[in-house]
Amino acid sequence: MSENDAATTPARRGCGTMPVHHLLMAEDPAYAANRVQIENQAFAYETGTEATERVGLTRIPVVVHVVFHTAAQNIGEDQVTSQIDVLNQDFRALNPDIDKVPEVWKPLVADSRIEFHLATHDPQGQPTDGITRTQTQATKFNIRTNAVKHSSSGGHDAWPDDRYLNLWVCPRIFDPNDPNEILGYAQFPGGPAETDGVVIGHQFFGTTGTASAPFNGGRTTTHEVGHWLNLLHIWGDDDNGCNGSDLVMDTPNSGGPNFRAPNFPRLSCSNGPDGDMFVNYMDYTDDKSMFMFTRGQVARMEATLDSARSSFNGA
Repeated sequence: MSENDAATTPARRGCGTMPVHHLLMAEDPAYAANRVQIENQAFAYETGTEATERVGLTRIPVVVHVVFHTAAQNIGEDQVTSQIDVLNQDFRALNPDIDKVPEVWKPLVADSRIEFHLATHDPQGQPTDGITRTQTQATKFNIRTNAVKHSSSGGHDAWPDDRYLNLWVCPRIFDPNDPNEILGYAQFPGGPAETDGVVIGHQFFGTTGTASAPFNGGRTTTHEVGHWLNLLHIWGDDDNGCNGSDLVMDTPNSGGPNFRAPNFPRLSCSNGPDGDMFVNYMDYTDDKSMFMFTRGQVARMEATLDSARSSFNGA
């Protein structure tokens, strides 16, 4: 695959969140310790032994760092705002395709009461449109070095992670240990402030401009922001086995990721008659095939907003 705008859109979704997580677990003891506390809180909320006291909406300021090599990769404001619109629809269960959720799972569909908006003030208090633009000599960025998140390596430094959701949009993303194209990746709560946020390839961001089918519905960012709020992949990341778990009780056990546009039901792990919840944002299906978060997943988000990301309550 070429390293320029002519690069073909991958045939199936690829996410770099788990390799980044494993690297941090191995190299950052503080992250590993934080993850234990965060997961304990998530378990308490998801099982109902604790509950959020958050009322109303949580509105999260977003800064989009556009890092581009060519003029075409310097995406326009319309493409950025189209992505913010999708986030708000998806996290509020207001997406126009939500009626495509199979009937058996419609009672599980949940509104996270989270909304996103482009930041109106920068870290120094100056007015901003919520978009930074950085031309770079880099044609692709390694998930294992987080180069896109540092101005010293051709990217852009993060804004304070307790005040902003940092979204980096860049030419291409790769993992040297994986031959497949990476659409995006996130850092789970509890990690270093200077690398906190979400990274998306420009071809998979928003619904217009350079966004390319079948990933031009904005759902790559929905998926990765789900990780940023502490959601796991729905199959549990156990290499196509049936022993993994996303630690959410209302998502069915499944044998691995689902790709493209499966037909309902898609059975695995003796989970008939309804099968895998491939319509969930945390699976690997195409943008047109994912439509929902569940109540259990929202409970995990609430635990995150009451702990590791509590600075956004009242934002």
